[in-house]
Amino acid sequence: MATGEKFIPLEGFEARTGEEMLERSKAFYEMMKKRRTVRDFSNKPVPREVIENAIRTAGRAPSGANKQPWHFAVIADPAAKKKLREAAEAEEREFYGGRATDEWLEDLEPFGTDASKPFLETAPYLIAVFRESYGIDAETGERTNNYYVHESAGLAAGFLIAALHNAGLATLTHTPSPMGFLNEICGRPKNERPTMLVVCGYPADGVKVPDIDKKSLDDISTWI
Repeated sequence: MATGEKFIPLEGFEARTGEEMLERSKAFYEMMKKRRTVRDFSNKPVPREVIENAIRTAGRAPSGANKQPWHFAVIADPAAKKKLREAAEAEEREFYGGRATDEWLEDLEPFGTDASKPFLETAPYLIAVFRESYGIDAETGERTNNYYVHESAGLAAGFLIAALHNAGLATLTHTPSPMGFLNEICGRPKNERPTMLVVCGYPADGVKVPDIDKKSLDDISTWI
């Protein structure tokens, strides 16, 4: 144990029987198996507290040296969403119009995507996930180090998506590239870089999703 560090008793951890663990792991898997990316959203309002709780959950993700190098900018204002859509679609037109390789475009064909992103205005909430490349000391204004920034922000984004799905909302991860316009729209400082947009809300009535499946356990795991 490091000298001078403050440690407290572990509280809240519940030891469970093997049967309980198996039941809970199966139930969580069955819930997450139903998660699908959707691209057609309803404009039906979502209670703000639901989004707040999902972000609180994301904030419980592990991070390098507990630096918590993330920020979640929630965009709900129609004017801001319109501005964001215009900027994102400009980048998407560049992507589909020549920036993407032929192989990449071929891989995207089954999903029917193109440069038009109406969900950026339709969905009630857009959550921009930022990774904090380095910190700023609140008292001195000096630069401080963050560690495993990409990994930490990725873990937090995963927690966020799982929490939103658990609450009963549909999600879409959107990653226009480059995404520097998000700093301006969200008023975020230069030490933060956008990682992704998480679009969330209720799916539109009659929405359809691609007929795809996930890799099997054998495909994604090795037991040594």
